Amino acid sequence: MTHNMQQKLTTEFIGTFFLSLTICTAAVYGSAGEYAPFGIAATLMVMIYAGGHISGAHYNPAVTVSIYLRGACDKDEVLPYIASQVIAAVSAALVVENFFLPNPNLTSPVAAELGNEAVVAELLFTFALAYVILNVATTESTSGNGYYGAAIALVVLAGAITVGSISLASFNPAVTSALIVSGKLTLADSWMHFVPQFVGAILATYVYKSTQ
Repeated sequence: MTHNMQQKLTTEFIGTFFLSLTICTAAVYGSAGEYAPFGIAATLMVMIYAGGHISGAHYNPAVTVSIYLRGACDKDEVLPYIASQVIAAVSAALVVENFFLPNPNLTSPVAAELGNEAVVAELLFTFALAYVILNVATTESTSGNGYYGAAIALVVLAGAITVGSISLASFNPAVTSALIVSGKLTLADSWMHFVPQFVGAILATYVYKSTQ
């Protein structure tokens, strides 16, 4: 079945919204404590399975760019996808701020102080995320597999546990936008996310192509 642009954008919005909502609530505002990475990974996994057959379940502007460069996404879809993803992430952050607060179980975020190590962390794990997505979700030899959603979610889980305290473990420009709106990431430091995320995803595409 072929899906139209409205259906694809709606799917991208819903998936990115719930991913960002989970991140903001569980991690930024601390509702899940040390279990936040598991909640985030679980949300991403189910949303990938829910929307993969409709939009490809990118839920991430860097992933959209990577999949486009790989040749698995139409040029006309790139900007609408990114716009839908960013709007969804910002909307999720605003929902948490305006409807979930005040709540005694949630703590208002304090802006993180990031160093150069955050740039490296975001680049490496966005690379890993895009590389895994390209291999498990866009490659003909793995087409039709039932594990793609779990594989992608596990990359995010591993990254969140490994470098969450170093870079906030976004690996996603849309999520970074939500972190800015929530006050967890300053606009001045946002380049430490945006730049390495896109660079990592682009590098993953060319490495992927070189191995096929």
